[in-house]
Amino acid sequence: MILRPILFVLVVFIATVSAVTLSQSGELIELQPYKNRLFSYPGIIETRDGGAFVKVDYREARDIDRRDQVAERRVKNNYVSFKPRGQQRPLSLTSGAMQVEAMEVGRAADARFVVIFIHGRGGDKRLGINDWTFGGNFNRLKNLAVRNGGVYYTPTIPSFDATGLEHLSVLVNHLSHVAPDAPVILACGSMGSLLCWAGGNDARIAPRLGGIVVLGGSAGGSYRSSKAYQNRVPVLFAHGSNDTVYDWQDQHAFYRSIRNGSDGQYPIRFILFNGGTHGTPIRMIDWRDTINWMLAIAS
Repeated sequence: MILRPILFVLVVFIATVSAVTLSQSGELIELQPYKNRLFSYPGIIETRDGGAFVKVDYREARDIDRRDQVAERRVKNNYVSFKPRGQQRPLSLTSGAMQVEAMEVGRAADARFVVIFIHGRGGDKRLGINDWTFGGNFNRLKNLAVRNGGVYYTPTIPSFDATGLEHLSVLVNHLSHVAPDAPVILACGSMGSLLCWAGGNDARIAPRLGGIVVLGGSAGGSYRSSKAYQNRVPVLFAHGSNDTVYDWQDQHAFYRSIRNGSDGQYPIRFILFNGGTHGTPIRMIDWRDTINWMLAIAS
């Protein structure tokens, strides 16, 4: 396979960084390749800011029509592996009168890393656990967790205000007992991004964060005054250029303000899917690339 020169540089950089990634307990963490040929970015149109900004070639005819058996409902079989199903279970946590419902994938006890996916408006815990939708990308995330000693959660969030934040804090508190050394990567889709930003400034959540992933979501507002910013928690935006719910340029302006305000030293990335719409980042984000980058910094 012949890689474009600029893509080759990115691959070498990622491999070099991931080879020295350590967890908080000093253990080497490197997510091993899993279906990389199918899930890596299909082509790089442009890079800027030393590789922090990447514009990805997205084409519906290739990335939906040729990838899915039933468009946007069922990906082709070769994108999916059911190995994680043996470690997939419902989780119910009680805190006072609050009941937090989630799906858990992987072995929670002493997990090496944690990923929590927060759905957007109208979603629930089932969205991020579906093997077949979004081009099989959630199935890949589940496989990366199970095959690399991590654990993945998809909670049901009733609202994206203080109540939703309480639900998230209950889950993070649970992780403090079962996986106390594992960095927590918080990935939020659409309106769920409000909880990514709120969690970054919550004393119960921010100290555990190893990364924030915003998928077609909102800009960060006052993030620069948050605890997560002070802790230099890495942030990655993934956005479609044709998103009509959240304009990508608002998020890009926030990304630029963080880079400019830190002389380009703050760990922040922006992945723009050229021609992509609101759901494109969930379908197209390269989870292995993203997680390895964040864990390298969190170490």
